[in-house]
Amino acid sequence: MAGLAVGSRTTQLVRRAERLFPGGVNSPVRAFRSVGRPPLLLERGRGPHVWDSDGLRYVDYIGAWGAAILGHADPTVIAAIEATTPNGLALGATHPLEIELGEAIQAAMPSIERIRFTSSGTEAVMSALRVARGATGRDLVLKFAGAYHGHADGMLVEPGSGAATLAIVGSAGVPDAVAATTIVVPFNDSGAVSRAFFEHPGRIAAVIVEPVVANAGVIAPLPGFLEHLRTTTRAEGALLIFDEVITGFRLGPGGAQARFGVRPDLTTLGKVIGGGMPIGAYGGRADLMNLVAPAGPVYQAGTLSGHPLAMAAGVATLVALTPERYEVLERTTAELADGLAAAAAAAGAEIAIARVGPLLTAFFRPSVPVDAAEALASDRTAYARFFGSMLDGGILLPPSPFEAWFPSMAHGSAEIEATIAAARIAFAEAAA
Repeated sequence: MAGLAVGSRTTQLVRRAERLFPGGVNSPVRAFRSVGRPPLLLERGRGPHVWDSDGLRYVDYIGAWGAAILGHADPTVIAAIEATTPNGLALGATHPLEIELGEAIQAAMPSIERIRFTSSGTEAVMSALRVARGATGRDLVLKFAGAYHGHADGMLVEPGSGAATLAIVGSAGVPDAVAATTIVVPFNDSGAVSRAFFEHPGRIAAVIVEPVVANAGVIAPLPGFLEHLRTTTRAEGALLIFDEVITGFRLGPGGAQARFGVRPDLTTLGKVIGGGMPIGAYGGRADLMNLVAPAGPVYQAGTLSGHPLAMAAGVATLVALTPERYEVLERTTAELADGLAAAAAAAGAEIAIARVGPLLTAFFRPSVPVDAAEALASDRTAYARFFGSMLDGGILLPPSPFEAWFPSMAHGSAEIEATIAAARIAFAEAAA
């Protein structure tokens, strides 16, 4: 295993993990295969930093894949969890903190008139799609190439995220009949959306979209694209579902729907709203959510949904997300993006920095992509070299060229300067 000292604690742990878990990991992208490095085992995090099992410290831009917006081990979040733990863990009935977090989300996102908590974003998407089908009596769902909406069978058709990293189109084990219920068109292609509705009249239950793609790298919606989705779905009797598992409470308290002024029928959430604890949620119009059992005929349940520790962490996180802190995070991310672009230009590296608010990706291609096909045409080998150099310089990036970077509110000038300094060296090596 190149890159790990023989006999190091990490090496020993990796070998033990490989005897236990498929590929040695419990989520594919953690294997680091697309960047040609041995996997890290991370033991702790604090603020903008994480430490591996050999005690090496890194400036972290994985950020628990977006959940750690406050930074790792935020004291207020830890205190909320510690205060809740002595009262028991899962209690098997509604906890008052479920109501508190639900009301905080509802206040920030007016489109969410009713909400249901789950334990993961995959569950939230799966349930929202079930509601859409139950409400419309239709079977088909339209999604966008490269978008990752969790690993429910019907969504593993041209997915992004780890599947894109591993060059997997779809997944073994997904029945053809299930895959056939999903229509896939390019992101930012309004004409393709209109054609899909024309070719499948009265059959599409919903359009599900990451309003800002973050699982093929960051791809912004073109002007008018989200509005076209809203107008088309309304005219065709279909529902519009915003997957804001990543963008929710990261692009601001109202998520992408507030940033772009487009109101969906249903929204899925995760990541930030759990403060690092396992969580998901879906919600939207009251008439749609009242179809969910026990109020209506669409069944969905979960033993650990609304877990008190996740609720406590979520409430503490949302309280800490003040407008002033969002403004600082936006400036920090802009400073990082500008510094990366300058470092790439100085090194003569062909890099395009895509940024939407506090989300960014450095694409090894001449221009920012407008869809997954363009994103996937990026130079993966150059990114792997860049990743390795940054890691050796103490900077931990997503181990895939097709993931968003997640600066946190704990990242300050020192971390940004260290990142840009490492990038000057890494871009030169990647361009060599």
